Amino acid sequence: MPGSKSRHFGNIRKRASGRYQARYRGPDGRLRSAPHTFERKSDAARWLAFKETEINRGDWTDPDAARVTFGEYAGEWVHDRVLKARTEELYGGLLRNHLLPTFGNVSIGDIDEGAMRRWRKERLQAGSRAQRPFGPVTVAKAYRLMHAILETAVDDRRIPRNPCNIDGAGEEDSPERETVPLPVISAIAAAVPVRFRVMVLLATFAGMRWGELVALRRCNIDLEACEIRIVETTAELDAGGLLLPETPKSRAGRRTVAFHVDLVPELRWHLERFAEPGERGLVFVGAKGARLRRSNFRPIWTKACATAGVPGVHFHDLRHTGGTLAAATGASLKELMARLGHSSTRAALIYQHATRDRDRAIAKALGDLARGVQTDPSPQPAPEAEDA
Repeated sequence: MPGSKSRHFGNIRKRASGRYQARYRGPDGRLRSAPHTFERKSDAARWLAFKETEINRGDWTDPDAARVTFGEYAGEWVHDRVLKARTEELYGGLLRNHLLPTFGNVSIGDIDEGAMRRWRKERLQAGSRAQRPFGPVTVAKAYRLMHAILETAVDDRRIPRNPCNIDGAGEEDSPERETVPLPVISAIAAAVPVRFRVMVLLATFAGMRWGELVALRRCNIDLEACEIRIVETTAELDAGGLLLPETPKSRAGRRTVAFHVDLVPELRWHLERFAEPGERGLVFVGAKGARLRRSNFRPIWTKACATAGVPGVHFHDLRHTGGTLAAATGASLKELMARLGHSSTRAALIYQHATRDRDRAIAKALGDLARGVQTDPSPQPAPEAEDA
């Protein structure tokens, strides 16, 4: 063919413009052209050599497959997964508010590392302004979702590599909430309406989540063995406040938790007066028998915390306190994961932080050891060398 030169792999031809076009036949048998022409033939040859190596390594991706927009691919990604209702709602919010405005109409093959760096910087800067209701934790969640979606695109051979490779970008560096002192928890338990007192105690001393508490049924409490089987939870969607019965989101969440025998009289009294009847009766319901919702319980909780003199305490802080207290007893990481229903060490490690009191105890123990080997604490001058 005039103006064209065949090669072992692909071919290069000079266009009327004087620039060179490189073409090759992909593993799918289709003839494909480089996305741009080259000023020099050697540059075109180098590009073909790269493509040949890519094919031989099995790293070749169909360039047409990468033309799908991120918005379209992300929609398929969410649709194809079996997600808990709250997780699906979370992903929808992260996509709608943080990812689609920037990447929704961009082809996944055109998203590169630079675009991800610019997006993250813009989100962090926007979140630091008072008028924006999100912070670095939300940005980290959105980044992790983006990473997961594009990692699937790599697995689907739509893109050659994941552009989300910013070190630490997906880590949530949120400030650790302080534990609630036990006298304060006692004051809150006394301040809430009596039908919610045991909820406060179980959230603290059994490490139960809100959704696990409002889904707890009589048949899952064993007063003789002092154990609670956690096999159900309740998801409350932000949109419309819909309550959905669910199983725990991970296998680790389905667990049996022991509680101290001192809680047995409290639980028995509560079951006799406030729980629904029957084996499947809910343990915690509202004053009129309705299922508990965060939105309805929040004013009750806020009032109780104000009465106890600790405004700003969150209900989830009770579980955090219980986990921290369990760690302070010497519970291992594996034991904490089993008790709190964590499937990853990252979550359980939160509770193994060094508390101030524990650090003082360690310092005292080290001091005792040091005193045991010091026979004479006063330093002795080194002997002087004798004159030669």
